[in-house]
Amino acid sequence: MSDDARERALAEIAFCEAVLAKGGQTVLTETFAGVSSIDAWEHYPPGDVFDPASNSQWFYHCHPASEGSAEHGHFHCFLRPEGPQGPIHHLVAVGVDANGKLLRLFTVNQWVVGDDWADAEATIPLLSRFDMQMPRPSYLVNRWLTAVLAAYEAEIADLLRQRDRVLAGHRSADGVPVREDRSLEVTSELLISAVR
Repeated sequence: MSDDARERALAEIAFCEAVLAKGGQTVLTETFAGVSSIDAWEHYPPGDVFDPASNSQWFYHCHPASEGSAEHGHFHCFLRPEGPQGPIHHLVAVGVDANGKLLRLFTVNQWVVGDDWADAEATIPLLSRFDMQMPRPSYLVNRWLTAVLAAYEAEIADLLRQRDRVLAGHRSADGVPVREDRSLEVTSELLISAVR
C-alpha cells in the first residue's frame, strides 16, 4: 500500500469517527443500535454483517469484563472468497475500547473462530478485498472497519505471518493439534498506540 493510500484510509477512519461523534454516536453505539442487552460472547449485530459484492463479513463480540482491561470487545473480520456458502477465512480482530476507539489488531488460533484454515501467504491477498459497503448496522461503521483494514494492511500481513510462526513453534502439553489447542488463543497482536 502506498503512503498516500494509507493516509486516505487513516483520514477515512477519522472522518467516520467525527461524523458519528457529531451525533453523539460511536462505532459501538451504532453496532448496538436496537439492542437492549449486551451479552458476552453474543454476535452483534445478530446474524453478522455480510457484503455480497465483496464477500466480506464481520461480527462484534465482547468477553466477560476483566479488571484492568481497556478493551470492551472486538470486531472479527472475515472474507469468503467463493461467496456466502464457500470457505470463510479470518483476517484479523479489531479491538476497541468502550468508546469505540481502536486499541489493537490481533490474530487468533483457528479454534477461536472455527474458520477454514489458510496460511498467511494465502490469507494476505484477501486483505485488500475486505470492503464493507452495507447499510446495516451503520454505513459509517462499515466504512470505518474497511478503512481500518486498509490503513493497517501491511501490519495485518505481518501479524498473519507472525501467527503462522507462533503456531509452527507451539507444542501442546497434551498432544492436541496446535490449531485446536485451547491454551493458545491470541497468536499475534499489535497495539495501535504504538503505530500512530
